[in-house]
Amino acid sequence: MINMINKPERSTTPQPRVLFYSHDTFGLGHLRRSRAIAGAITKADTALSAIILTGSPVAGRFTFPEHVDHIRLPGVTKKADGSYISQTLGLDIDETTALRAGLIKAAAEHFEPDLLIVDKEPTGFRGELLPTLEFLKQSGNTKVVLGLRDVLDSPDVLAEEWERKGAVQAIEDFYDEVWVYGLKAIYDPTEGLALPQSVRDRMHWTGYLKREVGDEPLTISEPYVLITPGGGGDGEAMVDLVLSAYEQDPDLSPMAVLVYGPFLSGDTRVEFEARAQKLGGRVQTVGFESKIEQLFAGAQGVICMGGYNTFCEVLSFDKPAVIVPRTVPRREQYIRAERAEQLGLTRMIDEDRDGMTPAAMIKAIRGLPTQNPPSAHHHNGLLDGLDYVCGRVDTLIKS
Repeated sequence: MINMINKPERSTTPQPRVLFYSHDTFGLGHLRRSRAIAGAITKADTALSAIILTGSPVAGRFTFPEHVDHIRLPGVTKKADGSYISQTLGLDIDETTALRAGLIKAAAEHFEPDLLIVDKEPTGFRGELLPTLEFLKQSGNTKVVLGLRDVLDSPDVLAEEWERKGAVQAIEDFYDEVWVYGLKAIYDPTEGLALPQSVRDRMHWTGYLKREVGDEPLTISEPYVLITPGGGGDGEAMVDLVLSAYEQDPDLSPMAVLVYGPFLSGDTRVEFEARAQKLGGRVQTVGFESKIEQLFAGAQGVICMGGYNTFCEVLSFDKPAVIVPRTVPRREQYIRAERAEQLGLTRMIDEDRDGMTPAAMIKAIRGLPTQNPPSAHHHNGLLDGLDYVCGRVDTLIKS
C-alpha cells in the first residue's frame, strides 16, 4: 500500500523563502532576469532559499546559484499567427495552461513563500497565475511583487494588451509593490497606461541589474568583438549581416566571436557555420554560452540585439556597443536602442536611417574601438538594481 506524503509543518526557524514566476514562452529574458535576482538575494541573505518557476526549454542548461533551484513548467510555443501550442505534450493550449496553473499553485502551497516575484506578466501566461494569486491573498502570508523591465512595448500597444488581460486590476488586487528594473530618467515602461495613483504609489525604480564575471578563466587571447543575438530565436538577420560584413571586407577587424544562442539552430545554423568556416578564423562561433559574462568582459566591443539582459551586460562591463534591434512582435528593443543612443550610452543600426546592409555593419564594427563606452555618459543609480532589490526583499520579508 502506498503511503501518501502529507505536507509537513513549516519550521519555525526563520529561513525566508522567495518564489519566482517566469513564464518564458520564448527566449531567455525572463529566466535570466529571475536567475540574476535570485542569485543576488540569496548571496545577500544566506538563510534565504529561492525557487524559479519557468517555462524555458533550456532552463536545465544553466547552473543555478547556491540555495536557488527551478521547476520546469510544460513548455508552449508561439506560432506565426500569434496563437500558442503545447511544445511537446500534444495537449491543446487550454489543457496545457490548466496543467501549468495547477503546478504553479501546488508549488506555492508546498513551498509557502514569504515573497512571490512575478516577471512582467501580472496575471501570468493566459491568466495561469490568477489561482495562485487568489490563494496567496487568502492565506495572507506572502508579499507579492511585479517586476517590469525598463521597456515593455509601445504605449498604445501595451495599453490595449493590459486592458485585454485585466493587468491593472490584477495589480490593484494582488500586488504589494511594482519594481521597474531601470531608471525613470531613461524610460518609463508604464507611460500611456491608465494606472491609478494607488498603483503608482507602489512603484520602485531600482536601476538596471548589474552582471558580474565568475571565476572561470577566459581562453581567447587575441582582440575580438562579441556578436550576440541573445537567445537567437529571432537573430538570423543580424547574424547574416555580420557574416556578410566579414565576407565583403577581407580587412575587417578585430575578429568576431559569434554566440548563436540556443534558439538559432537547424538548417540556418548549418549554413552560418559553413560561411564562418570559410573566413579563416576571423569569425569564431559558439552555440550556447550560459556564462556569457566572461565573453562580454573580454570584448573590445559588442554587436547585439536589444534585449534587456544584453543591455544590462553592455552597461555592466562598460562596452562600446551597437544595437541591431528587432521591431516585431514588439517594439521594445527599438525603443530601448533609440533611447540609449539619444543618451549616448550605445549606438544603433536603424533600418530606415542606416539601412540593414553589410556596409552599415562594416562601419559599425570598425567604429567600435573608438566609440565611447556607456560610462562616458554617467547616470546616477544606473546599475544599482540588484542592491536595491536586495534591500526591498529584506524589508518585505521582515515586515
